[in-house]
Amino acid sequence: MNERNDYHMDPETFRRRGREVVDWIADYMERIETFPVRSNVAPGEIRARLPAEPPETGEPFEAVLRDLDEIILPGITHWQSPNFFAYWPANSSGPAVLGELLSAGLAVQGMSWETSPACTELEIHVLDWMLDMLGLPERFHSSSAGGGVIQDTASSATLCALLAARERATDFVTDRKGCDRSLVAYGSTQAHSSVEKAVRIAGLGSEQLRLIDVDDQYAMDASALERGIETDLDAGLTPCFVTATVGTTSSGAIDPVRAIGEIAKRHRVWLHVDAAMSGTAAICPEFRSVHDGVELADSYCVNPHKWMFTNFDCDLFYVADRATLVRTLSVLPEYLRNRATESGVVIDYRDWHIPLGRRFRALKLWLVIRHYGIEGLRHHVRRHVELARMFTGWVEADRDFELAAPVPLNLVCFRHRGGDTINQAIIDRVNDSGKLFLTHTRLGDWFVLRLAIGQTHTEQRHVQAAWDAIRAAAAEVASE
Repeated sequence: MNERNDYHMDPETFRRRGREVVDWIADYMERIETFPVRSNVAPGEIRARLPAEPPETGEPFEAVLRDLDEIILPGITHWQSPNFFAYWPANSSGPAVLGELLSAGLAVQGMSWETSPACTELEIHVLDWMLDMLGLPERFHSSSAGGGVIQDTASSATLCALLAARERATDFVTDRKGCDRSLVAYGSTQAHSSVEKAVRIAGLGSEQLRLIDVDDQYAMDASALERGIETDLDAGLTPCFVTATVGTTSSGAIDPVRAIGEIAKRHRVWLHVDAAMSGTAAICPEFRSVHDGVELADSYCVNPHKWMFTNFDCDLFYVADRATLVRTLSVLPEYLRNRATESGVVIDYRDWHIPLGRRFRALKLWLVIRHYGIEGLRHHVRRHVELARMFTGWVEADRDFELAAPVPLNLVCFRHRGGDTINQAIIDRVNDSGKLFLTHTRLGDWFVLRLAIGQTHTEQRHVQAAWDAIRAAAAEVASE
């Protein structure tokens, strides 16, 4: 029987096509400012241009690149544009893309140490590097009882922390018999939606999540948390988990982690600190106050894929007691047993998160750190904060606009004094123009515009152009 190998892409063809793809990406980086930041295609428009059936035979690679330009690009919202100020930064960089390419080329399945020792050991090492870079406590270091792991997102980190908290509170009975309906979790009214999703998935249920009031800075009111815990204890319930946020999604507010941590410790409640975006600021010593009290936390997470030039997905999740996390999530069937695991001297990261399989995410983070160095990363974080403060000054100096929340780092929440209708009209007008992309939130009764600064190539000229466009849109709306 003759085997046919001509369906595969041989190494020489891969080398040639690979250069074309890298060139395409480099060209995209160079021309990204020429595209409308937000895609304006209608629902279904992209699918309507795709063939109804898959190809019976393979197609030329040139056709794929042509369709990439003609069909896919019009449906892309350009998160890497320096004029993208929406949601939160999702910045990438050349080193990160190359690291992702290397990861894909190696195609490692890193579920255990044995399946690729380098995948596990590089991850341990890079997570320890990051701990030192961010000034995090030694209790999260791999040489301690704790340690770190790369999750896909902060949502997964929150869920894993909650599951571990649930088991610690029930002495692991819940893992065997199902959820204890007396368990209660806490977060502020400004906490990320992933907290509610986690309590649903973990079996506590949304009714067992207490949303704690915030102060006039939109940070959690620690005294309200303590009152809530004491009320639940008096009712015979079991407080097990609280999330403190370092940089809320809506306003960038920083919860009083130390005060929350002391309350959590007093009542034996697991404290998880979600520093998804703002934790990156702690690379700079002058911003390290955002981590005040983190040494009291049972777990902590930060996303290099938000503000550290590492493409999605890459969340760093640290725990102070890895034994609790591993016992909560470990299932060891016979087909996964091996001598290294049985020895007890290696880490099998499959026991640190929900999925069994895992990619070699540490490679891209390793490349980013080695390319920029701590000095380069600090430079860009400081520059983004400086640009946010510059924009803040423009808002404060304009009689038609006002700040809607404090600006501790790189997120500016502001609004036109004319009210919700005019603010909605402003954001619609600037987004429809394609020149920039903003998103909004609600703070109290206010409809608020958000400007998040942190994309890899955003410079002062982009922030200035955004402010000019916002003011021009306001003037046009007011004149109508």
